Amino acid sequence: MAPSGNQTSGMTEFVLAGFPNLNSTRVELFSVFLLVYLLTLTGNVLIVGVVGADTRLQTPMYFFLGNLSCLEILITSVIIPKMLSNFLSRQHTISFAACITQFYFYFFLGASEFLLLAVMSVDRYLAICHPLRYPVLMSGSVCFRMALACWIGGLLPVLGPTVAVALLPFCKQGAMVQHFFCDSGPLLHLACTNTKKLEETDFVLASLVIVSSLMITAASYSHIILAVLRIPSASGRQKAFSTCTSHLMVVTLFYGSAIFLYVRPSQSGSVDTNWAVTVITTFVTPLLNPFIYALRNERVKEALKDMLRKVVADFLRNLLLTENLNQKAVR
Repeated sequence: MAPSGNQTSGMTEFVLAGFPNLNSTRVELFSVFLLVYLLTLTGNVLIVGVVGADTRLQTPMYFFLGNLSCLEILITSVIIPKMLSNFLSRQHTISFAACITQFYFYFFLGASEFLLLAVMSVDRYLAICHPLRYPVLMSGSVCFRMALACWIGGLLPVLGPTVAVALLPFCKQGAMVQHFFCDSGPLLHLACTNTKKLEETDFVLASLVIVSSLMITAASYSHIILAVLRIPSASGRQKAFSTCTSHLMVVTLFYGSAIFLYVRPSQSGSVDTNWAVTVITTFVTPLLNPFIYALRNERVKEALKDMLRKVVADFLRNLLLTENLNQKAVR
């Protein structure tokens, strides 16, 4: 289909529709999402900090957990700050360049997270099913290369579709994106040309990343469950599987919502139903991750307590030192 009448080749901005039927509660929504953002940043920064600082957590599982928290910090920072500013603005505009940048980083970071979740499941499989060979199979250099592969694996596949979307002709200057950020379906819905081939390409790429990583995760957990069931004692089975439950909870949340959103041939026809499910992947999962991993993991809890004790002790020591210096100065 050829581009239609009011085609705009030099698009400069879009308007973000935000949340449907909720514009009258902008102040309340701003407060809620600001709190969510601050809690997400705080929780994930604490995870990154404690994993980097505590020698007890210098293991592959926690190394990958630190990478996951970095991704959560970035993916929420791509979406929430602009959304918060729109709650306080009447225009809700986003520049074309900012929209395409948001589109790219959202899908790049999301793809990297899927790959990382698959790597984390393989790590748990090797730890439980091959404990004697685990230190060799998951050495520091291997873990670094696997993490780097996850970041690059998300970076490159999204580049082509992003360029293709950036080159699309759009029908109206300042067209309204029916979402609270520049997602794939709502953007394609605004194009003045047939986007079927681009939608099919997106479907193939989403399927490759999401379904292939899901298959790796499912295969890993199938082997883990079989290995755990062969452990004779109930306490032994519980201890072995307890190291996987946090990861499994995150996987269930993340994959369920993402498959609903992106593993389907048509994106542009799903504009009105996407936003509610996107909230789970964009806000709920990044918020819950640090609590799921920290509150269910004794090592992380102990490391956090020790780090907080050290921070408080250093603060009090510096406070006393400053007070002594001031008293000496007065004398």
